[in-house]
Parts: sequence; C-alpha cells; structure tokens
Amino acid sequence: MSEMTLDDLTRVIRATVGVDDSVDLTADIRDTLFTDLGYDSLALLEVVSRLEKEFPASVPEEKISDLRTPRELIEFVNAQLTAAA
Repeated sequence: MSEMTLDDLTRVIRATVGVDDSVDLTADIRDTLFTDLGYDSLALLEVVSRLEKEFPASVPEEKISDLRTPRELIEFVNAQLTAAA
C-alpha cells in the first residue's frame, strides 16, 4: 500500500463531511488546524472512519484529538502503513 497523501485526505474530507464555501482545500492546508478549516472532532471521527476503510491503518478515538492538522493525521497514518509493511 502506498502512503496516504494530502490529495487522499482532501478527497475523503469532501466525500465524507463536505467543504465549507470559505475553505480552499486545494491550497496547502497541511499545517492548518482542522478547527480553522471548520472541522470539529465529530467530523474528524467520520473522516478517520472512512480513511480506515481505504488504508490499513487504525487511528484510536482518543488519538484523534491529538491530530490537530492534516500533516499530523497524514504522518500518523503513514507511520502505521510503514510499520505494517
């Protein structure tokens, strides 16, 4: 399995919880807080659930609140993918 990219994450976000008109997911949002993008913990839980179906990685619910930016989430998932390889 290849690693998860920002494009993968934004695709899942669009499909799962949608995008507010004021948010530009095509910009480099890697270090933007999810809360600044308009996504609360419930939205992230839905996104993570969908990611876990596409990638062989698991993000424990208690860990989700620690993953505050797209970069942190992508790095967490990719670390699991690397460890599983």
